[in-house]
Amino acid sequence: MEGQVVGRAFRLLRHRLLRPRAGPPQDNSKEALKEPEKPQEHPLPNFAGGQHFFEYLLVVSLKKKRSEDDYEPIITYQFPKRENLLRGQQEEEERLLKAIPLFCFPDGNEWASLTEYPRETFSFVLTNVDGSRKIGYCRRLLPAGPGPRLPQVYCIISCIGCFGLFSKILDEVEKRHQISMAVIYPFMQGLREAAFPAPGKTVTLKSFIPDSGTEFISLTRPLDSHLEHVDFSSLLHCLSFEQILQIFASAVLERKIIFLAEGLSTLSQCIHAAAALLYPFSWAHTYIPVVPESLLATVCCPTPFMVGVQMRFQQEVMDSPMEEVLLVNLCKGTFLMSVGDEKDILPPKLQDDILDSLGQGTDELKTAEQINEHVSGPFVQFFVKTVGHYASYIKREANGQGHFQERSFCKALTSKTKRRFVKKFVKTQLFSLFIQEAEKSKNPPAGYFQQKILEYEEQKKQKKPREKTVK
Repeated sequence: MEGQVVGRAFRLLRHRLLRPRAGPPQDNSKEALKEPEKPQEHPLPNFAGGQHFFEYLLVVSLKKKRSEDDYEPIITYQFPKRENLLRGQQEEEERLLKAIPLFCFPDGNEWASLTEYPRETFSFVLTNVDGSRKIGYCRRLLPAGPGPRLPQVYCIISCIGCFGLFSKILDEVEKRHQISMAVIYPFMQGLREAAFPAPGKTVTLKSFIPDSGTEFISLTRPLDSHLEHVDFSSLLHCLSFEQILQIFASAVLERKIIFLAEGLSTLSQCIHAAAALLYPFSWAHTYIPVVPESLLATVCCPTPFMVGVQMRFQQEVMDSPMEEVLLVNLCKGTFLMSVGDEKDILPPKLQDDILDSLGQGTDELKTAEQINEHVSGPFVQFFVKTVGHYASYIKREANGQGHFQERSFCKALTSKTKRRFVKKFVKTQLFSLFIQEAEKSKNPPAGYFQQKILEYEEQKKQKKPREKTVK
């Protein structure tokens, strides 16, 4: 890494990298109605793809440092407790649990007791050595009680990206926390033993609450699962369509992007939304929705990153040595720094197509899913029109191993502006990782992107006979 500051930032980040872990199959499940004196460890079930709802529920509280006025965040509650771990697993767990409080309170250590505090829902991401990610879903609020007190965070750690669903789970946790920690335990145990639902499906949990009786909680995944981890509403509220398009253009070429905002919720929602615009490609570089104060040196890194920084650290960010960065002020809807060519990265005709699509029918959007589809759709179409022909240029050997024909792929585009853009895009890690997966697979994946490619090809076939008739 270049420079001691950059090296320090990356050492801190690497120290938090973990490998994914899945538990043995669930053999037996019983509904727990009250928290035992010593909660017993139940083995985690494996579901499709090894998915289960969550790995941990944690409560992170602020504790005053000895002989200092500052506070430090510490874990004051953990469910489940891990026992009988191998040495390597125990070291991984210790690293994970050491990193989490830092991201639950990224604002620094200066706090004062409060009587009012608006609750915040936000998330953070911990990237594993193999590139996979663990997501922390957080709800920060004042604990129940009289008089001034310090906020605390409920944090659910999961390998699954489904923010709407986990926000509802946090609602249930918050409701129970007002009664007693003992009421949270049976709800989370039931959730831990439930199978994560397929897209469009619902799982129903049975939970007992004192003085209220038995409740049934339904958790439903969106039918369109490629957008279940995102909510575009905050991004639309903060920025214009033209600005969102320029952010997309910068991300496509894997540049450095910093979002500034006051609230943790706004930061995490906007950065997740910006990354989601890249579908079917995945941002594989440094990705921190809310950068803790101790990791602000990340903005000096020479490699691509997409990070969120609280507004209180704006001056520190502005004073940092940075090159070719897009610095977005979400509070004022402005770009504080830019490279200057953001409007020229994408083919002009396709830029107009995106803006036209985004501007149509906005008054008819009622639900979060409708908004997500409306915003995401034009960007998916952009990739369909520029690289949707990729499968035709993967030549396969007898054993099924594919080899991407990059030169022929680029030449197949008749538009000079499209070809100029694609020649740059194929050199990115976004595209390289996507093509590597496609080379391994004998058939194109039957996902949302492939569906849109087939629809676009069918439209072109229908358009050609009409053009001949007109001639």
